[in-house]
Amino acid sequence: MAHVSIESLEKKYSPKAAAAVESLDLEIQEGEFLTLLGPSGCGKTTTLRCVAGLERPTGGQVSIGGKVVDAPAQRIHVAPDKRDIGMVFQSYALWPHMSVASNVAYPLKMRKISVDERARRVREVLEMVGLEEYASRMATDLSGGQQQRVALARALVATPQLLLFDEPLSNLDARLRQDMRSELREMHKRVGTTSIYVTHDQEEAVSLSTRIVLLNKGAIEQVGSPREIYWHPVSHFVADFVGYDNFVSATVVSTDQYGVKVLLDGTDVRLACPPRNDVHEGQQVDIAVRSSSVILGPPACEKPNRFQGVITDVMYLGDDFIYELQLGPHKVKVSIRTAEVANIWPVGAPRVGDSISGAIAPDSLACLPALNSKVPALA
Repeated sequence: MAHVSIESLEKKYSPKAAAAVESLDLEIQEGEFLTLLGPSGCGKTTTLRCVAGLERPTGGQVSIGGKVVDAPAQRIHVAPDKRDIGMVFQSYALWPHMSVASNVAYPLKMRKISVDERARRVREVLEMVGLEEYASRMATDLSGGQQQRVALARALVATPQLLLFDEPLSNLDARLRQDMRSELREMHKRVGTTSIYVTHDQEEAVSLSTRIVLLNKGAIEQVGSPREIYWHPVSHFVADFVGYDNFVSATVVSTDQYGVKVLLDGTDVRLACPPRNDVHEGQQVDIAVRSSSVILGPPACEKPNRFQGVITDVMYLGDDFIYELQLGPHKVKVSIRTAEVANIWPVGAPRVGDSISGAIAPDSLACLPALNSKVPALA
């Protein structure tokens, strides 16, 4: 296991181009499973490739296990095969002319490990990933999920101090992705190797990681545990990326250590939000909430943050009903599981034009500084 330190990392692909990664600072602890999350072009894969040595940074420094492996200012660049890392690629990157066992054994062969020791280690790691029966098969004769397990076994067989994953599940179908996520979680529990994982899939990141780094345009937008990222986004970008699909403008009425109280613009609806120390009374903010976090009908009557709205649209999506509400000048989407609709309204579900009660738990709300808003000066 290795501690990884990234200091002021910069990567430009040409002198006049915008930086793909800019002034990125990050510490990855021993045994941590850290995910770099973000949309295409945010710099997550570039960062991973700099750690791997497959890209040369144009600035900053990268250290693995206390050893500097990249520092352009000092002209230090350690080749990828000298960094003691294992890497799992999106495309599997298996040798098509080799058997499963030969693919897995390749890193050991390059390290000149004895034939007997190679065979023992290959046998152990294939058993670990559940492919011991396929050792003699050609790698290309396996399914996508099995090939990805071969790639994982190859990355693990040399017991590297650091594992790197570059969107390894993106080529698999939905069911296989779920199965592989579970396998990767169990693998990390058993092996405990420091791991850096790249994905654009927030569900993948939340289910696998001990910590998530959300990137935007080559810079860090937020760092935190999966729960912190999911429930306490610090910006519009983070909230939108992790699934908040309602944004409503409001004005801060009061703020203290217990929370922030806001008045939704154009209404008399007041909402209590979690505490936040960078907003002030009178400031324009946006309140973000997931459609699945809004409560409608009788269950809302005893909840905090109650409001009254009018249904303007109803969509049936199989597993869910989507209700669109008019709340003053605002439109709010509400998602309710189809199985719950009959429980909430046993006599008949509400229709377009009906007035309806709603509520939102304070912890489900995110109070975000409004885009392009001016923060009032403090007295």
